Amino acid sequence: MGRGDLTNAEWVRLEPHLPAFGQRGGRWNDHRKVINGILFRVRAGIPWRDLPERFGSRKTVCERHRRWSADDTWDRILRAGQAGRRRPHGPDRVEHGQRRLDIMPCTPARGRGPEEEATRPEKRTMPRHHRPDEGLGRSRGGLTCKIHLAGEGGCRPLAFLLTPGQWGDAPQMIEVLERITVPRPQGGRPCTRPDHLGGDKAYSSRRNRRYLRRRQIKHTIPEPRDQRANRKRRGSKGGRPTGFTSEIYKRRNEVERTINRLKNSRAVATRYDKRAHVFHGTVTAAAVRLWLQS
Repeated sequence: MGRGDLTNAEWVRLEPHLPAFGQRGGRWNDHRKVINGILFRVRAGIPWRDLPERFGSRKTVCERHRRWSADDTWDRILRAGQAGRRRPHGPDRVEHGQRRLDIMPCTPARGRGPEEEATRPEKRTMPRHHRPDEGLGRSRGGLTCKIHLAGEGGCRPLAFLLTPGQWGDAPQMIEVLERITVPRPQGGRPCTRPDHLGGDKAYSSRRNRRYLRRRQIKHTIPEPRDQRANRKRRGSKGGRPTGFTSEIYKRRNEVERTINRLKNSRAVATRYDKRAHVFHGTVTAAAVRLWLQS
């Protein structure tokens, strides 16, 4: 076992959720060796052509990653891992006994040229949620892509969203929350609604708070000074003051540490994938590794 490869304990948890062998077209190569190659590339951020020979054919590893990114296999593996590593009552609980969800505005990933064009076949599957803009846009940092992340305690990501670099942060909160679908270990409807949500002041908008109240999600989001002054100026029409607990808000740093752990993977910190769905699979593979290590 090389440095960064899956341990035996991690492989035992991951193997039941992988696609079965024996599909039409020939037998697949060993999943474990291929996944180790994918994780090596995600962690090191190297071009596929520089993949060490111990992982087998670089074309096989690259094509397996592209296929699993296109058909949502990586997403299904992440959801299965979330269900298997969580306690029966759901996400982790904070001091006041409620499940907590932390959300981070975004983290930019600098866009680079595609290194994978040499191994891309002419015909390939495309996901239903394929972005026509490829999640790239011009901002002050140049050609960038944003990763909007929602995660729970223990530096474990739950859902994320890719957007171009010039897009705002607050309008993406609802879509990120809608992507949370965690199966229950005992079966039944998946978990889609946390009991508590924490976010910074960038998410303080009437639209977001209205959405959280409608879904009965308690939240701790500080109110910016201009919004607070505008509410007071309108008097009774401005509504009631927003609730805020500083002790609960202190735990919002967990999502900051989650994104830092994700960006320890060089292929996440710097986007080397041209297609948005392939980069989505790269981030998901890094998130799966965090869940296996939790």
